[in-house]
Amino acid sequence: MTQFSGKQLWKNYSGILLLLAGMLIGGFVGALFPGAVIYLKPIGDIFLNLLFVTVIPLVFFAIAISVASIEQKHQLGKVLGAMAVTFLVFILLAALFTVFIGYLFPMGKLNLQAAPVAERLANQESWGQVLVNFFTVGEFYQLLSRKNMLALLVFAFLLGTAVRQSGPAAQPFRDFLAAGNEVMKNLLLLIMKTAPVGLGAYIAYQAADLGPQLFGLYARPMALYYGTGFLYFFIFFTLYAFVGNGRTGVRLFWKNNILPSLTAVSTCSSLATMPANLVAAERIGVPAAIANVVIPLGTSLHKNGSSISAIVKIYAVFQVMGWDLFEPQNLLIALGITVLCSIVEGGIPNGGYIGELLMIAAYHLPADVVPLVMIIGTLVDPLATILNATGNTVAAMVVTRMLGEKFTPLATPVNNRVPAG
Repeated sequence: MTQFSGKQLWKNYSGILLLLAGMLIGGFVGALFPGAVIYLKPIGDIFLNLLFVTVIPLVFFAIAISVASIEQKHQLGKVLGAMAVTFLVFILLAALFTVFIGYLFPMGKLNLQAAPVAERLANQESWGQVLVNFFTVGEFYQLLSRKNMLALLVFAFLLGTAVRQSGPAAQPFRDFLAAGNEVMKNLLLLIMKTAPVGLGAYIAYQAADLGPQLFGLYARPMALYYGTGFLYFFIFFTLYAFVGNGRTGVRLFWKNNILPSLTAVSTCSSLATMPANLVAAERIGVPAAIANVVIPLGTSLHKNGSSISAIVKIYAVFQVMGWDLFEPQNLLIALGITVLCSIVEGGIPNGGYIGELLMIAAYHLPADVVPLVMIIGTLVDPLATILNATGNTVAAMVVTRMLGEKFTPLATPVNNRVPAG
């Protein structure tokens, strides 16, 4: 079994620990020195503004180069098709299950001062106009606004498709997209180093404003996430394993899912868990031709934990704003955002924050709620990583069943084949 030293654990969890430390210190400062928050809130505003201006080009480059780099191979077509359907169904089931739990156990009103929204799009425009405004803009420069991020996603996807179809003649432009993607990823990483200070400043502001109510502001979304997440982990993953290979599949999955789960919580990384998932899939009997496609791609595109997290964040923001998440139109938008979040987060450092900005853009929410959803995302990250990472193994099992392939479990366990972190 992989051994994790204290140094490795610090490397893997330092980002979360520093964020939590910044939030804790900010909470104490806000509670004990409320007069200081007028000097701290501008620090949080600077952090958010830097984040906003960085994610727009980052999302554009990331989506465009990802689509431009797709290589379609006929022998992989069936596997990719079955995989896409499986990923989509799993993500939507996770989101719908979270909605169901949230409906049974309402979160209740959350107290947080947020700038009022003068005009709600859903109440002012027809369905057709809503779709037009979500996915397109009338002028090119409007793509550069964070309020139109969904339109930017559509444009980037179409641009990437055009680059891929242009062949060798577009290679210089493809190189530009790849370089731009790397530069913007590193810029985001640089800005996120200031997140403990920026979010700590916002927590100080909230602590001074809300006092003891601040605990309840985050406790209820966390309770909903962890309750829903654990139920989904044990119930739905068992169901998926059964669909894949019956009772034998259930037994082999849980027998071989221990190491990947421990790896996920130890490394806090879906990517670092991928080798353990590949070994688990081999022991379960998933054909290598399927496992070697589904699990690596699932690391970026298939995120059950992020699906649950997206719904919890949207629900929390709606409770702050006094809106009803369970209206059909709001639910449909939430499900669409959930699917987009799962795709956009893959391969982008701190990709969860990109998903949160998609939510802000789709519902035309004030920027004041961004720290709320960012902090919720940080607090639920350990369980989210387990769900994101280990869900790829059951997905590979279901794809195997869909394609009519046979499971061939290893008769002898493979020992010590998972590389370190």
